[in-house]
Amino acid sequence: MALRFKNLDGSGPQPFSSIFKWAVADKLAGRRRKAPARAEVPRVKPDLALLATPPATGEGARLTWLGHASWLVQLDGLSLLIDPVLRDTISGVIRRNVPPGVPMEKLPPITASLVSHNHYDHLDLPTLEKVGAPIVTGLGHAPVFRGSGLGVTELDWWRSTQVGAVTVHFVPSQHWSRRGLNDVNEMLWGGFVIEGSSARVFHSGDTAYFEGFKEIGLRYPGIDAAMLPIGAYDPAWFMRRQHMNPEEAVQAFEDLGAARFLAMHWGTFKLTDEPLDEPPRRLDAEWTRRGLARERVEVLPVGGTLTVRHG
Repeated sequence: MALRFKNLDGSGPQPFSSIFKWAVADKLAGRRRKAPARAEVPRVKPDLALLATPPATGEGARLTWLGHASWLVQLDGLSLLIDPVLRDTISGVIRRNVPPGVPMEKLPPITASLVSHNHYDHLDLPTLEKVGAPIVTGLGHAPVFRGSGLGVTELDWWRSTQVGAVTVHFVPSQHWSRRGLNDVNEMLWGGFVIEGSSARVFHSGDTAYFEGFKEIGLRYPGIDAAMLPIGAYDPAWFMRRQHMNPEEAVQAFEDLGAARFLAMHWGTFKLTDEPLDEPPRRLDAEWTRRGLARERVEVLPVGGTLTVRHG
């Protein structure tokens, strides 16, 4: 079957033989690492009074981690959501390890929801419908939202759209897409560069490590904060073509030339074999090994907020 979309290096998704080995054969043979489905993950009560009013023009970008790859990004008078998955389960099957950083009913008014790709742990249609904001996403996603009443703006890689005073750029990632039985790579995956008057932030979406991080850094210099995934990497032989481990995430951060690293995609859903609380420890060890400045890395608690701005 010809794929509509491929990665920058021409690669597509894992073949069925690899999926079967990982999901069935290795599991039955006991070759996969075993770890508990739950773990303690830091969480704080969100400052709802603060979040009710986005930063004004010139006041930087306020970033609140909602868990997994879900963020509330506020800048230039707007509140945006990225990959909001705020229900108790993914598809009614995989339960959250920690509640959302901000419950859906406590969110401020949302101007737009940005969706990196169509996997169910990033595109949760009931969450997006309840939020009720227009969607910005990659090419091919309109059918998912048919009948939802939500407006959809589709972007190719390196294309942009305006959301109020804010520019949203859709950039490549190294991943794949599938939502049903016969739609492999029919919808484009990617990340976002969000640019306001006094801050530029990057959200990678789901991604393996790839050379594209250098190109993103060249095209969008001066990234104030990079939200990068550090979990869902074990077993490496299978996951490294679609997810980064913490060490690779640090290399991606350096490739981007960003000022701050914000960790995500860990601790919320048990998707792979590593312990839920392992990724931050590996991130800390790699940060120390490279001798990077401590003030440049943030592992926010779920519900935690950080404000960044140019300079």
